[in-house]
Amino acid sequence: MPRSRINENFIDKTFSIVANILLRIIPTTSGEKKAFTYYRDGMSAQSEGNYAEALQNYYEAMRLEIDPYDRSYILYNIGLIHTSNGEHTKALEYYFRALERNPFLPQAFNNMAVICHYRGEQAIRQGDSEVAESWFNQAAEYWKQAIALTPGNYIEAQNWLKITGRFE
Repeated sequence: MPRSRINENFIDKTFSIVANILLRIIPTTSGEKKAFTYYRDGMSAQSEGNYAEALQNYYEAMRLEIDPYDRSYILYNIGLIHTSNGEHTKALEYYFRALERNPFLPQAFNNMAVICHYRGEQAIRQGDSEVAESWFNQAAEYWKQAIALTPGNYIEAQNWLKITGRFE
């Protein structure tokens, strides 16, 4: 049974109902409808922490989805899963791929900045201040891009940029 038919919480049920209505009234191909169903099921599995199932659904959605904008969100969500699993190199790869298709994803820039900042902190703990500085500078560049897209968001990042003298 598709995951979209077994959602148990109110928000998931509501989203599924609205999504099903939209799929019926918006002119889309059967492939696009299938892609969206896999994407929706992936999001549901991901929200429950079932990452393997979510990835399977996202990969199937990627196989079917042709729209670059929609593909960007699938790639972004795959990146989120890899981030949650501590697979930061893979996560960065998927965030980059998402941004290639949709350069207006501030959340992807933010997540890339968070990973770079984390790696900078790791380098400090290992006593490598030069590598840390490089990671922090990269984090700053990604945060600046996220902030440029959504100026009212990422207040903590803005504060960090100001405190460290990286905000221009």
